Amino acid sequence: MIASPYAADLESIPVREHRAEVRGSSTAWWEYGPEDGPLIVAVHGFRGDHHGLEPVVAKLPGYRIAVPDLPGFGASATFERGPHDIEAYAEWLADFAVACGAADVSARGGEWTLLGHSFGSIVTSAAVAAGLAPDRLVLLNPIGAPALEGPRAVMTRLAIAYYRAAAALPERAGFALLRNPAIVRVMSVTMAKTRDPELRRFIHDQHDRYFSSFEDRDAVLEAFEASVGHDVREYAPLIDVPTLLVVAEQDDITPLAAQIRLRPLFADATLAVIPDVGHLIHYETPDAAAGHIRVFAEGERA
Repeated sequence: MIASPYAADLESIPVREHRAEVRGSSTAWWEYGPEDGPLIVAVHGFRGDHHGLEPVVAKLPGYRIAVPDLPGFGASATFERGPHDIEAYAEWLADFAVACGAADVSARGGEWTLLGHSFGSIVTSAAVAAGLAPDRLVLLNPIGAPALEGPRAVMTRLAIAYYRAAAALPERAGFALLRNPAIVRVMSVTMAKTRDPELRRFIHDQHDRYFSSFEDRDAVLEAFEASVGHDVREYAPLIDVPTLLVVAEQDDITPLAAQIRLRPLFADATLAVIPDVGHLIHYETPDAAAGHIRVFAEGERA
């Protein structure tokens, strides 16, 4: 295990572990920070779990941050029935907002923020477009263009072939392929942009430990199809809450030019660009991301 460069900050923040039945999934979720702090509900990316957002949590002391494992990943169970598609995840998120108390915050006249990273940006955007009503929406590394149109289109096609092969193989062999450590490492090396050797080791260790924390092959394959078959552009015109797009200058999945084209599709969106980082803002520059979130949520008070 590689020590986290954000461990000291995270250890100063209280954490409480919960489990709730949410739309047919026994959902594990973690609550960070003071129970009376301003609420952020945060949704992680594809194949990750709540650990991936902990560096950002570490840089937001004073907030109450609820981070679930998406159904089918981490410690959360799959849906009892139905596919793991965007519609199902969006409906689950709307119910999770009730389970974690976000609806109570709204009922008391308070405010809460919804945050999604990568695949989580699609899920959160779809949920808000369908009626979920946070007071503001934050999208980290949003998937703002079709996966097959980005600078890594060839890599996306290889990924599609990889997941289809995993689906076609017998279950044991399919699991082995999905969890192949060499393939996970190639992905990690490709996305990491930092030149800091200690930070790179931490990123690779995080992917080694958590990128294969799933128990149902079909759920992973369904979620992958959802991740490459949709993007935030579909939902942006239906979103009228203030939105912050925290994007990376060197994102291989959605290039900066596509993020610039994404912003005006929202009724009210602000674009914040973090330089010298790619699709791993949450690992490489969580302090910069947290700074943008604070200014967006608190305005001049930040």
